[in-house]
Amino acid sequence: MGIRNQKKELLSRLENKTLDARFLQIVVEGLGCSRFEGAAVLAAVKEVYFPFLDEASPSAPPGKVTLVAVCADEPAGKPVSECEKRTVCLTVHRGAEDDRLLQTEGPRAFRRARIPDLCQQALSQGGLLTREDIAAHVFFVSTRTISRDLAALREHGASPPLALRSMVHDIGPVLTHRVQIVLLALEGKTTVEICRITRHSAQSVSNYVSTFTRCVQLARRRMQLGQIAFLLRRSRGLIQSYLDLLEACEKDKNKTYHLDELLRLGQPLGEKNGEGGDSHGS
Repeated sequence: MGIRNQKKELLSRLENKTLDARFLQIVVEGLGCSRFEGAAVLAAVKEVYFPFLDEASPSAPPGKVTLVAVCADEPAGKPVSECEKRTVCLTVHRGAEDDRLLQTEGPRAFRRARIPDLCQQALSQGGLLTREDIAAHVFFVSTRTISRDLAALREHGASPPLALRSMVHDIGPVLTHRVQIVLLALEGKTTVEICRITRHSAQSVSNYVSTFTRCVQLARRRMQLGQIAFLLRRSRGLIQSYLDLLEACEKDKNKTYHLDELLRLGQPLGEKNGEGGDSHGS
């Protein structure tokens, strides 16, 4: 048995979380072609479109960073190269507040103040960060530095909880967050209230509730769990959780009323956001 090269493994995992790797995975799986053929398609797209995209793309918003993360639905232990990915946009620097923090307490305090929120931002967009993502793509420090930060945060009880891919089983399944948000909507909470309680974005809240209402519509057409999961392109586990929630909801007059309102309005919480961001968050 050979000796593991941990640095090489780290680089491999990071290489599998790039836009190129995500595009290649979609092409290979969607077209049923080889990785060699997929790479040829990628090269052609870069050659034809990239010169125009570089000129047309606007400047990134101040303080934000965009990176590729593993989809929150992917189980632990699955190789990163085989996992579905999500592109997430994170607010790293919040302006004057963080300028003061850096000036008075230094980079370590800044990292530890931002890490919990960055993890939650990624989760609200359907992705889960790893310590490697945070180290290499956000703060540009070593993974050991981030490990020390995480240990300190756990010791002092981070809030919100650290929603890292390696720790998600310790804080409860990702499905819990979605079901909790839908349950709050069924209790009559507004989008603003739900965002404050769960620390998710308004878009994510709308997406989660929208997926639930579509699941209800399909279930009432007597479609089976597998059919609903296929049509909505969601995991069977998530759909089963929504169906269980629907069954419980139908026994509660208050929740039934709010469910009927959601179905009547045709939009989550009465908003007219459409389905534009659904593939990223629900």
